[in-house]
Amino acid sequence: MPRVARLDIPGLLQHVIVRGIEKRDIFLDHRDRRLFLARLSNLLKDTETLCYAWSLIPNHFHLLLLPTKFKLAVLMRRLLTGYAVTFNLTHNRTGHLFQNRYNSIVCEKEAYLLELIRYIHLNPIRAGLVNNLKELDRYPWSGHAVLMGTRQMDGQVLEEVLQHFGKNIFRARKKYSQFIADGLTTGHRDDLVGRGLKRRKGTKNDSADRDHFDPRVLGGRTFINSLQKNKVLGEKISISLPLSELVDRVSSALNLEPKAVRRPSKSRPLAEARGIICYFAVRELGYKALELGKELHLGPAGVSIAVRRGEFLIRERPELKEKVLPPVR
Repeated sequence: MPRVARLDIPGLLQHVIVRGIEKRDIFLDHRDRRLFLARLSNLLKDTETLCYAWSLIPNHFHLLLLPTKFKLAVLMRRLLTGYAVTFNLTHNRTGHLFQNRYNSIVCEKEAYLLELIRYIHLNPIRAGLVNNLKELDRYPWSGHAVLMGTRQMDGQVLEEVLQHFGKNIFRARKKYSQFIADGLTTGHRDDLVGRGLKRRKGTKNDSADRDHFDPRVLGGRTFINSLQKNKVLGEKISISLPLSELVDRVSSALNLEPKAVRRPSKSRPLAEARGIICYFAVRELGYKALELGKELHLGPAGVSIAVRRGEFLIRERPELKEKVLPPVR
């Protein structure tokens, strides 16, 4: 059965779930967790993505993210690839670390933000990693402790969440804590992870609701209708910057002819331009190597080499990013 395309567009809240291959652990010690969070924190800033909740469980993790500029895939590709490489080197292993591709669910923010924050932050208790809320308040591997003020996580949204519970931060935290406590008896919720709607609906009069069911979406009928109206459902969303325009922009920034850049060449300036294009296309805009290879007449290995070359060049010339990539919408 073919994979269903993800709904990936900036401005939509997304519940992300990533599991270890064959249900194996992806965090073996605290060093793994610290490295993962450091990478995540840096990527949140680099991609201008908002993080409302997160939780690390030994064999999987949850993130509640809202991309504001780039597609979610840009952050996730860099996060998962980078962490997997580091994990394999650290623990002397080879092969895939994660199970298939990550699962992401587009969520109606107004209706589900707080429910999702509570569900994600209670994961350590449901998994038996901590025994009670008092322990969770200081547990370092969940965003709950950050909201309670006992831990720090650069990139996690605090004020917007706590403002739902009051203007005074101390009272807000107290009410937030009570809100979390109220969810202790809820247990696992299939509806918050993209399952359960069809199983709960069982009458003959629910055909209209079944017609609106989409496991990639968590929201009411009005929300789903708005996604359909804006062609988010049922139609591939175009990437924010076409490859042809990316080639033109990089060429212009480097004072080169786009036609020359598109042709295979051993010229150093042209090779560097192609490297920068490949880096931006793959790491920042989420293009696949196959698409990029067709534009620049490169094979998969050539694209991979060019991406690494481009990454090095961008470190030396970070100002190119502002010149080339599209502004925030």
